[in-house]
Amino acid sequence: MPDSRSVHLRRGGTSLVLGLLSDRHPVVRHWGEDLGELDDGALADIGLAQNMSTGSNQSWTAPDLPVLPLPHLGWSARPAVLLHRADGSAFSVHPETVTHDVETVDAPGGQADVVTSTATDPVHGIELTTVLRLEPTGLVRLRAEVTDTAGPGAAALEIDELTPVLPVPSDATELLDMTGHHAFERQPVRTPFNPGTRLRESWEGRTGHDAATWLAAGTSGFGWRRGRVHAVHLAWSGNTRVLASHPQQGHRLLGGGELLQPGEIVLGPGQSYATPWLVGSWGEGLDALVARAHAHVRALPSYPTRPRPVLLNTWEAVYFKHDLRTLKALADEAAAIGIERFVVDDGWFGSRRGDTSGLGDWQVSAEVWPTGLEPLAEHVRALGMEMGLWFEPEMVNLDSDLARSHPEWVLSDGAGGAIEHRHQRVLDLTAPGAWDYLYQAISDLVERLGLAYIKWDHNSTVLAAGHMAPNAALGTRYGAPAVHEQTLALYRLLDALHERFPDLEIESCCGGGGRIDLGIIEHTQRVWTSDCNDAHDRANINRGTMTLLPPELIGTHVGAGCDHTTLRSLDISFRAATALWGHMGVEWDLLSATDADKQGLAELIDLHKQLRPLLHAGTVVHADVDEDDAVRIQGVVAPDRSEALYGLTSLGQALTWPGSPRPLPGLDPGRTYRVRLAAPLYEGHVYRAAWTRPEGVVLPGSYLVTTGLSLPVIHPDHSLLVRVTAV
Repeated sequence: MPDSRSVHLRRGGTSLVLGLLSDRHPVVRHWGEDLGELDDGALADIGLAQNMSTGSNQSWTAPDLPVLPLPHLGWSARPAVLLHRADGSAFSVHPETVTHDVETVDAPGGQADVVTSTATDPVHGIELTTVLRLEPTGLVRLRAEVTDTAGPGAAALEIDELTPVLPVPSDATELLDMTGHHAFERQPVRTPFNPGTRLRESWEGRTGHDAATWLAAGTSGFGWRRGRVHAVHLAWSGNTRVLASHPQQGHRLLGGGELLQPGEIVLGPGQSYATPWLVGSWGEGLDALVARAHAHVRALPSYPTRPRPVLLNTWEAVYFKHDLRTLKALADEAAAIGIERFVVDDGWFGSRRGDTSGLGDWQVSAEVWPTGLEPLAEHVRALGMEMGLWFEPEMVNLDSDLARSHPEWVLSDGAGGAIEHRHQRVLDLTAPGAWDYLYQAISDLVERLGLAYIKWDHNSTVLAAGHMAPNAALGTRYGAPAVHEQTLALYRLLDALHERFPDLEIESCCGGGGRIDLGIIEHTQRVWTSDCNDAHDRANINRGTMTLLPPELIGTHVGAGCDHTTLRSLDISFRAATALWGHMGVEWDLLSATDADKQGLAELIDLHKQLRPLLHAGTVVHADVDEDDAVRIQGVVAPDRSEALYGLTSLGQALTWPGSPRPLPGLDPGRTYRVRLAAPLYEGHVYRAAWTRPEGVVLPGSYLVTTGLSLPVIHPDHSLLVRVTAV
């Protein structure tokens, strides 16, 4: 029997019990509820309690499943590690000894427990390391690293897959992940956790509009407030793989790693490859799982520390039709309704009068802006607003000065690459000179214009993309797949800009919500949730996005009355009430808006500013409702539970009427609260509830969280905002 010991890590209401054996990486024996203090005897018996008998006709005899299951341990399902040397050897890594180091380190938001486990395989010349962290919030993070320890003359070591896993309880019989497409991202999908594997991948070179976001496993019918649920997310902005595995050995596993293309990672002696972080969260209900992720993100060094300015983005107001007079007038209207940041979108540079040319030429167009952008920037600041600007640095039009000057900077497979989308190609950020060009061009404009904000877009997939300009310093090779190094170069570029301009805020936009993950958010201060500003669809898109990121990092804009992506017409009260919950903004031609609409918008912007300290620091909660119920109840509760805001939203006709009372989750059962409308009933509302009187009602928290309020009739695509304060 191999030598073993057990450790019990406790942080943020989470217990992590690990078996540390001398022949394998850590064995997770418990991940979930805090078990309290455990002595050495209890820890040893937990190991015995999980020992499995395999039966007389089975060769698989290892009862302890590590975070890197390998064939030499008897694991007959998909291995966590797939690699080989160029001569065909070393296809099955076989560590002989594993050493474990346990330490406590400083971490964002407090301290973390870190277990580093290093395995050596002297026969194949490979070292395999895992790092498992229990963060202050109770979030678990796991990564693996492989190092080529063979001497000179050994064949190169090619890494095909490195996918660490975490076990989940046996009663996790249902899976939840997300899918979608451009302008309809992060829609939930439930499937049974059947034997076999559910595999979700992105081959786009980015997270993807159809990203799984979380891959969650829980008890059947788990909801926002009920049912134990565990989930994983891969914190990476390139190609990804996450999986739920239920093999014949009986385990239920969630795992993830970078999706590597053939030949993408080739190691020589002394070189290493590390996976992105696999992030795990759990809770009694999704709200608890989500709260851990939000707390972790809010503690990151990249997290913005000042209030989120309400912004106006010019895209849906003017599209490519730029001129100083129009944009100054639009800025005047924006300032008058309380906008705090004015962002000029696509069309200000080079020959960019449409989407066919100019992309990559990051110099202000003398044709459209003969006196430069400085007069507009000065006008915007004189109105008390900040200035922001749109870029798409990773993309290039072939009809551009940049592409004509540096065709070797364009990623390709050497045979023409993939078909173009929006007439775009992808710029190789690792090509000698390309990274420096972007860094300098963007920095010059930030300095000259006093920019406070960049909208960083990324509209095209990264397909059939290889390096056409080898970079020996970065190890890139002619024709080799480029996504891995491209992603790291993007991170370096964002970090370099922040180092030079510490107050600069950058939004991750990717054709809307195509690059939203816990990797990109370590380098940016906001994400653009979706190119769809239709408040009806945004109710679901925003909800799915907020399972990963807190509201203040999620761009939520008020669009035009008739949305340009869906052609659905909605009134200003619903559009503004939907946008109020996140990092609020406006994307609408205010010059054509009615006075009544501008007044209604100004009132909701003012309410947003009043509630910003609550909305952007509180805990996001949801009420569990019947699947066929048209009413959604979402709220944000202050950390001390002294106040809360709830949105009661109807997205369609209810099957029953009048409905039974609905709970307001997250409040303190031991306190008493006043409940009243935070904003007036929308125009045309007829069927009131008695508690909507101006003074509201005063009720025990215990009643509100269990029974709740009878709802007035809420018409389809309308919302009520309810303020709850402790008395």
